[in-house]
Amino acid sequence: MPNPVAILIEDEPQIRRFVRAALEDEGWQVFEADTLRKGLAEVGTRQPDLLVLDLGLPDGDGLDLIRDVRGWSSVPIVVLSARSNEADKVAALDAGADDYLGKPFGVGELLARVRANLRRPRAAVPDSGQHVGTVSGQAHSAMDTTDPVFRFGNVVLDRLARLVRKNEVEVHLTPTEYRLLLVLVSNAGRVLTHRQLLREVWGPSHAEQSHYLRIYMGHLRQKLEDDPAQPRHLLTETAVGYRLLVD
Repeated sequence: MPNPVAILIEDEPQIRRFVRAALEDEGWQVFEADTLRKGLAEVGTRQPDLLVLDLGLPDGDGLDLIRDVRGWSSVPIVVLSARSNEADKVAALDAGADDYLGKPFGVGELLARVRANLRRPRAAVPDSGQHVGTVSGQAHSAMDTTDPVFRFGNVVLDRLARLVRKNEVEVHLTPTEYRLLLVLVSNAGRVLTHRQLLREVWGPSHAEQSHYLRIYMGHLRQKLEDDPAQPRHLLTETAVGYRLLVD
């Protein structure tokens, strides 16, 4: 099968070379653009499996490109940016980005974030033309969201039976804990902001009440993590939100 396609939109040549080499070592075919206009043309014509994007482009803001692409594609979008404050991260994630790495960043973290986002279930986008690619011979298609059984670590979620098991033993979750887990599972690998999770689980009127989220994430970790103080799957993205990481 053909190598999966990544579009890299970045105006700094050194970073383009660094990221391109890292992705190509993982089996990606990489196409580059150094402006928003060129990048949007590449995304539209090549129908990529991954988009890696800087926000500070010479002819516009990468947030506008994210919003444009999200109108017709569910391609994973990983942002690389020197903008490091919380508001910028939240704005990118709310616009439709799947992940956000601040510059400078390491190649290991970049590739781990890419792999995590490729495992995320994705809704079909009509006529988007997206296709399934492979990395080093391994399928990296989105998980089948019609499959009622979802696994991470030693935890199994059976959505049809509404059961959660850890090490083959049933775990009792409250209705709110279960809803929170479902939202995290449906977005596995993706960073979800506090606001996004609060809206999905508690509703729009609770979008600012982040203490609810801290309490219930703590409950889930106590019940599902082997070491709640050192979670491997239910991860905190400091000052931004949470992510479910799948092995």
